[in-house]
Amino acid sequence: MDSLQLFILAIIQGITEFLPISSSAHLVLPSQILGWPDQGLTFDVALHLGTLTAVLIYFRNDLRAIIQDWCLNTVGKGPKTVHSRQGWFLIWATIPAVVFGGLVSVTGADETMRSTAVIAATTLIFGTLLGVADRRKNLVQPLEKLTLKQAMIMGFAQALAIIPGTSRSGITMTAGLMMGLTRDAAARFSFLMSIPIIVAAGALMILKLLKSGESIHWGELTMGFVASGVSAYLCVHYFLAFINRIGMMPFVIYRLILGFVLLGIVLF
Repeated sequence: MDSLQLFILAIIQGITEFLPISSSAHLVLPSQILGWPDQGLTFDVALHLGTLTAVLIYFRNDLRAIIQDWCLNTVGKGPKTVHSRQGWFLIWATIPAVVFGGLVSVTGADETMRSTAVIAATTLIFGTLLGVADRRKNLVQPLEKLTLKQAMIMGFAQALAIIPGTSRSGITMTAGLMMGLTRDAAARFSFLMSIPIIVAAGALMILKLLKSGESIHWGELTMGFVASGVSAYLCVHYFLAFINRIGMMPFVIYRLILGFVLLGIVLF
């Protein structure tokens, strides 16, 4: 890939990682439509590190409070607070995705599912479900009232995102909305849930990179890291700023259009 192609892919990854529109669906388009080659494992690592850095910086105050209160409460030196509970919720909600993702990785099913037909189907199906969830009338529960049961349901929903085209953020927000969370609450907890998952995925990629012996092009890696990080940060910021005003329907409509485009590629 040349530098322009890599830059475009980094922007795509940064934007689609957190919007409910499926990064897998978008990353398959350049290869299917334009015939672009694979970007390589090194660049994948850079993109994941960039998006991880973006979400860590954006939620730094929330994370500081969650980690501090969780640690104090765990060792018995602090009371149970909203933030300490959220810390436990994030731990428990991450387990289903880690277990399911590990099983899929070991069996090699992840490569089998990574087809344009699968991505087209999941983009359409889960995009429709997001639309149904967003049209519910009782989206009133704030993040502070989140329960362990609700967090676990969102965690199991996140595990489904191992299927390409599902959209990790999309399916977790869908689950949150179905249970009556506000759009802001569903989005915020979805973004917080992404942190341990991106860490785990990035660590796995780094191990694969070390074993592969693939050469590292530091210039391309730095460019991908910065481009994906900046675009991801801006995406999270503006999404949370406008989500209660615009709702999910613009993303639902976009997913349906994208799904039918991918379906057309498969059929024709």
